[in-house]
Amino acid sequence: MAFQYPAARRDETQVDNYHGTKICDPYNWLEDPDSAETVAFVEAQNNLTMKYLEECSVRPQFHQRLTELYDYPKYSCPYKRGQRYFYFHNQGLQNQDVLYIQDSLDAPATVFFDPNKLSDDGTVALKMGRLSEECEYFAYGLSSSGSDWVTVRFMKADDLTPLSDVLERVKFSCLAWTHDAKGVFYNCYPRQEGKTDGTETTSNLNQKLYFHVIGTEQSQDVLVAEFPEHPKWHSSVTISDDGRYAVLSITEGCEPVNQLWYCDLQQLPDGIKGLLPWVKLVDNFDAQFSYVTNEGSVFTFHSNLDAPRYRLINIDIQKPDRQLWTTLIPQHDKDVLSFVSCVNQRHLLVNFVHDVKDVLQLYELSSGRLVRDLPLDVGTVSGVSCKKKHSEFFYKFTSFTTPGIIYHCDLNDQNPEPKVFREVEVKGIRQDDYQTRQVFYPSKDGTKIPMFLVHAKGLKNDGTHPVFLYGYGGFEASIQPRYNVAYLLFVRHLGGILAVANIRGGGEYGLTWHKGGTLGNKQNCFDDFQCAAEYLIQEKFTSADRIAINGASNGGLLVAACLNQRPDLFGCVVAEVGVMDMLKFHKFTIGHAWTTDYGCSDNPEQFKWLIKYSPLHNLPQPPYSGPPYPAVLLLTADHDDRVVPLHTLKYCAALQHGVGGSAAQRQPLMVRVDTRSGHGEGKSTAKAILEDAHIFSFIAETLGLSWKE
Repeated sequence: MAFQYPAARRDETQVDNYHGTKICDPYNWLEDPDSAETVAFVEAQNNLTMKYLEECSVRPQFHQRLTELYDYPKYSCPYKRGQRYFYFHNQGLQNQDVLYIQDSLDAPATVFFDPNKLSDDGTVALKMGRLSEECEYFAYGLSSSGSDWVTVRFMKADDLTPLSDVLERVKFSCLAWTHDAKGVFYNCYPRQEGKTDGTETTSNLNQKLYFHVIGTEQSQDVLVAEFPEHPKWHSSVTISDDGRYAVLSITEGCEPVNQLWYCDLQQLPDGIKGLLPWVKLVDNFDAQFSYVTNEGSVFTFHSNLDAPRYRLINIDIQKPDRQLWTTLIPQHDKDVLSFVSCVNQRHLLVNFVHDVKDVLQLYELSSGRLVRDLPLDVGTVSGVSCKKKHSEFFYKFTSFTTPGIIYHCDLNDQNPEPKVFREVEVKGIRQDDYQTRQVFYPSKDGTKIPMFLVHAKGLKNDGTHPVFLYGYGGFEASIQPRYNVAYLLFVRHLGGILAVANIRGGGEYGLTWHKGGTLGNKQNCFDDFQCAAEYLIQEKFTSADRIAINGASNGGLLVAACLNQRPDLFGCVVAEVGVMDMLKFHKFTIGHAWTTDYGCSDNPEQFKWLIKYSPLHNLPQPPYSGPPYPAVLLLTADHDDRVVPLHTLKYCAALQHGVGGSAAQRQPLMVRVDTRSGHGEGKSTAKAILEDAHIFSFIAETLGLSWKE
């Protein structure tokens, strides 16, 4: 036994009965984040981990080089409101991106909103921001320490005067201005017992939809929709392009399905004064309908109705019978129609995902006819900005080795052609040093799984290269190529290969691919990921003891489940903010929404699926005599109110108890608990750099890698 782990009390009397099966929950006490015992446990674990991380041999070089290379300018696509342009920009190492404004694309830009001025350490983030239609006001939501809770404030857009309006208890909210700029639709939760600062674990239920009139107190806000019979429902309003309709999407959980209601705001003689007379266009959860645009009463929706790879449909709300709905752009034979935006009154920007790579095209709104392809290298469209009433659009391209190219096109030009508007270079990283390729490998059931590999040019397949294997596999999220300096440093200075496996559960090939890795099929995700490692070994890229696996959130669940099932297949496991207790996840904050992907232990059949792979419940009991576990680094944060820290803390205690005392266990089993930090969104640059430096130093130390200049 190489490490002395902090003792964690085991309460064997804590037993839960699941449909006649008794399950002991000895670390139940770690579910209280504020107890003295939990605080002491976290402190003792951090002391052990931080000492180890600080002493990792490549840490100083990795942290210094990562800081140097992270210091490059980052830009978002500009977007137009009124007659002015706005864009986010980070000079390089600023903790939060700054919002800039300019009168025209070649006019000088000035700071419009700088979140860095709101805290000394960068832990206050701009979570949401909306300019009113003609740029009269800016509504902005701030979150502290990475929590999902948001406080919304307002200011005048012309002279930046702050208004006194404040909206509290806002979470998972829309923010939609009426076109007359009189107010915004937003969501908030009822007051709850105890804290609401992101460190609590209270379940989020009974979200309501309100309308806030500018210049009034929140206590006067108008309740416009509530669902007392359905406490888990979430709602979100979009105002139609013509400003006439409020389009309401209602979801229950994370499955890509929603009800669709609307309200004709022109039919409200007294304005918005109470619950709105919603018309239920779709009153079931059979499919997803996302508003794209409307021409009068004919609405265009992006939908998976009878189309697992999505299509565009038109519905005339004056003739809403389903048999009268028409297809504007049909489902593609293979590619996923991922998103659509209306531009220039009569055109649609349409993005397809073809084998995890983006294809961007321009279509005609009236007919659904393809007008032209738009230039795009092999990679990802990471941003699009356009508005129906404006003739121009921007899109941003990124890949594993391209930080960002922003294109601009004005469809009013005689021969409209997208031109490079802004291209960013990172000094010190040469794209030509790297090779990116995509392979397809068989999973356990024969399904072909795509995987991206990024490595140095001229790599020899001699079975010696360290691998950083990343996966997610859930919630219909597609893991497409993106630029990450830490990944490139791993390849360049640690001699590694980056591998990104596009396993089932994600949305890479649409709904069927997603459902192939959810509910009773969740084991497919773990099989797909383990087969990725086996492929890399078989093809002589690497060996098992040189593979590090990584995932976050649902991906943290992925790598922990794979660690439990195949400890012999990996050399190092880094699980970030993972869902580890699959029997109780639905009881905390927004966990109930994930039952659409995972199922729920309250259901006898679903309990049987969950108990088979739940990371917390599939660790060995001491004395452990099996193969030694790989090195493990678990990461969580005190203000993570999405996947609450108790998941990681309980798993850590059980892992150290089960395996940590084994004589054969030489590799560390550690947890890093960050403070004033959350699930990941809005994380300051300084915190992000430090975290990546710790992760890759841990990998290098435990896999025995040295720094190569």
